[in-house]
Amino acid sequence: MKILIIEDNPELTQNMVSYLQGENILCETVANLFDAQDKLLSFQYDCIVLDLMLPDGNGLEILDFIKNKKLSTNVLIISAKDSLDDRLKGLDEGADDYLPKPFHLSELLARLRAIYRRSRLGGSDQLVFNEISLDTALIQVKVAENILDLTKKEFDLLLFFITNKNRVIGKEAIAQHLWGDYTDDLANFDFVYQHVKNLRKKISQAGGNDYIKTVYGIGYKFDPNVS
Repeated sequence: MKILIIEDNPELTQNMVSYLQGENILCETVANLFDAQDKLLSFQYDCIVLDLMLPDGNGLEILDFIKNKKLSTNVLIISAKDSLDDRLKGLDEGADDYLPKPFHLSELLARLRAIYRRSRLGGSDQLVFNEISLDTALIQVKVAENILDLTKKEFDLLLFFITNKNRVIGKEAIAQHLWGDYTDDLANFDFVYQHVKNLRKKISQAGGNDYIKTVYGIGYKFDPNVS
């Protein structure tokens, strides 16, 4: 999972990043509305952790921005503004959940995982596609009941492919999703090819079909029609 944290308290931001990255969540951060909008126009995120009280405005403006730009992302509001009106307005404007401050980091993680399960995995930790099954809680993949020995990046790559099946995904988009937005400055993305190659080999050796197809000059596509 890749998230954007929009929070102007540097200590809280660092605490969230340290904890969530330890739970295999890729975190990018900004501290104001302007930088948040720039990030959202340039990169994709599974979820946004959004503070309402920001130095250059109300975080609810981000919800309007997401709606107007037709961006595909989920939003978890975190804020000390815990009145019922603020909570209802945030949810009414399109947020997926609301977590009042102060909160335990373990609850933040649980809320993020719940949002991800609902929006991407049909409400379950289990994702099954033909002979391939993924357990996002255990970070485990089985192909025809054979457990694959995958790295964390290979697991995330397979999950990214399956949840975006039938879509052509560029190498740059894959790199940004798995390694962070800093990859935008890289000259090439040859390392993506190596990870895709390793993943395809491991699935094939376990008796699985090769659903990952190369789209030359662009990237890759997870093709469900392969048999």
